[in-house]
Amino acid sequence: MSQASGVDAHPTAPRPDPSVAHNARVWNYWLGGKDNFESDRAVGDRIRSMFPVIGEVARADRRFLARVVRHLAGDLGVRQFLDIGTGLPTADNTHQLAQAVDPRSRVVYVDNDPMVLVHARALLTSSPEGATDYLDADVHRPEEILAGAARTLDLDQPVAVMMLGILNFVQDTEVAVAIVRRLLDVMPSGSYLALTHPTVELGGEANVAAMAFWNAHASPPIRARTGAEIGRFFTGLELVEPGLVSCARWRPDDADEAMVPQYGGLARKP
Repeated sequence: MSQASGVDAHPTAPRPDPSVAHNARVWNYWLGGKDNFESDRAVGDRIRSMFPVIGEVARADRRFLARVVRHLAGDLGVRQFLDIGTGLPTADNTHQLAQAVDPRSRVVYVDNDPMVLVHARALLTSSPEGATDYLDADVHRPEEILAGAARTLDLDQPVAVMMLGILNFVQDTEVAVAIVRRLLDVMPSGSYLALTHPTVELGGEANVAAMAFWNAHASPPIRARTGAEIGRFFTGLELVEPGLVSCARWRPDDADEAMVPQYGGLARKP
């Protein structure tokens, strides 16, 4: 499972359907949030009974986001972020983390769940010196994302493309690789790609049955990938140490943080 959403966008976003569990809201439930419906909690509880570590996966993914953004903004000097698959806003969102380092940081969020849209526009507000924007767009349509991002970001300057828990909603691996390549091709040298992705490796075998249940009872459909498959997203890029690892083991604040079956990595465009 993952935080983002990946279904087709519409010019006018539909109202949330409380009868059908949706990933952004279920992910919010696993993180302890309140922006979810009974259908989301029911499916979330069933998934957790099948795959008990899912709550820790969600929390580890969120901690990875915080560490990556702080490293990008603090150590690497990145001031522009394109966050695709935002999910429902919670504490320590990308713009808050980046603007805590430099208030001039500029962040564009991308998602297409109607509930995310409403919350994002209300809560994802910028510092006076920087900027945030929200795009109602689909990961399958990178041209729309790039066109919208260019209204806020200077694509001639380095951009950190954040794709945490979104490519698992692109069912075809070749299509997913092409999406990443299109996004990164536009970015200048010194840009970065950060991503997380569920796997049935790293002790995640129980995720097979959990994902099958998800795909039968909720939306959008999801898939896992192997480390080798996920590594293809970084082709032509320079992986930052420690490379592609469990997201919980990527520069952890706590050396004893338990490994979770969710890969994470950060790479630089040369």
